Amino acid sequence: MASAPPDEGALDRHNEVMSMLGTIKEAIVPAKELSAALIEEHRKDMQEALRLKVELDSIYEAIERTKREIATLRYAGAQGQEINRVTDELGAIVLGTETATNAILAAAERIDELSGNLAARLSGGDQDFAREISDQVISIFEACNFQDITGQRISKVVNAMKFVEERVHEMIEIWGGLESFKDVEAADVARHGDEALLNGPALSTDKGITSQDAIDALFG
Repeated sequence: MASAPPDEGALDRHNEVMSMLGTIKEAIVPAKELSAALIEEHRKDMQEALRLKVELDSIYEAIERTKREIATLRYAGAQGQEINRVTDELGAIVLGTETATNAILAAAERIDELSGNLAARLSGGDQDFAREISDQVISIFEACNFQDITGQRISKVVNAMKFVEERVHEMIEIWGGLESFKDVEAADVARHGDEALLNGPALSTDKGITSQDAIDALFG
């Protein structure tokens, strides 16, 4: 039985199919590589996003802590009156040291005057003792310079506290004013027991306080 002549069209179609399969195969390999690259890039983006979330959470917690501290300063501190109280206390220190220094200087001047009169009436070794008193009075004058230095340093502290108070006020305004802090829980800084009774010396502006003169009269 004679064989059928070869179908040249079928051979061409076979070659065409094989060529298309080769083209598809060549296209699949880069696609796989591209998919792997996209997956790796996406994985890196996810890691960056997670790190960013951690940092944002830390910032949020820091802001909340700051708001609690500010609420403590404003509300637990009677809305800023504690800072004013500290400023007044420091001012009272300056005034008290100035008053005491003036009294010391006045007494030292009187001692110097008396020692000069005494030295004029004495002679020999006794006169040297009187001059020694005058020398010690000069040391008192020099030591009283502390009052001026103390006043300058306390003034720096007061200015620093005012600066902090202004910055706190600015932060409160940035967050929407005092109304935005009503729901923020402030730390408990109230004094209890015997500690609540220890208020120290009263200021001249305090009301309802027994004066030191009245206390002295009671024990006198």
